[in-house]
Amino acid sequence: MAAQFVESVVYLNSDPLIEHALKVVRNKMHTGSVSEESEFDAAYKSIKSLAVKTYTACGDDADWPAQAAHFIATATKACLTPMDHLYNNSGIKNNLAWKCAMQTRMAKNCEMIESDSRTIDNEAQKQYAISNDFLNF
Repeated sequence: MAAQFVESVVYLNSDPLIEHALKVVRNKMHTGSVSEESEFDAAYKSIKSLAVKTYTACGDDADWPAQAAHFIATATKACLTPMDHLYNNSGIKNNLAWKCAMQTRMAKNCEMIESDSRTIDNEAQKQYAISNDFLNF
């Protein structure tokens, strides 16, 4: 489900690592194969590195596309987070789908600010539809 959230706004980050990571997530979802764990781990490490690299863009006033790219990288990282990272230091379970949803909404906000859009393209509504489809409601 989180990967579908990212796919909704993936066009806001042109780094090929994002598309590769989403391909790894899709393959893992469809096959469930343990043999792909090393590829999954490698994708996680690459995306984590990209998220750190793009983090500096968040301090740049008015570089909205760069900030959107960071949010997409962070959302993609949530899709790839290994099982042993599901709990924070306090023992509380991280809600990765929620984190992904919020990061992709932030990316969409950056796009709207950059384009000075007067029309709200409601990413939250898209996510509710994705969630309903995912849960077969």
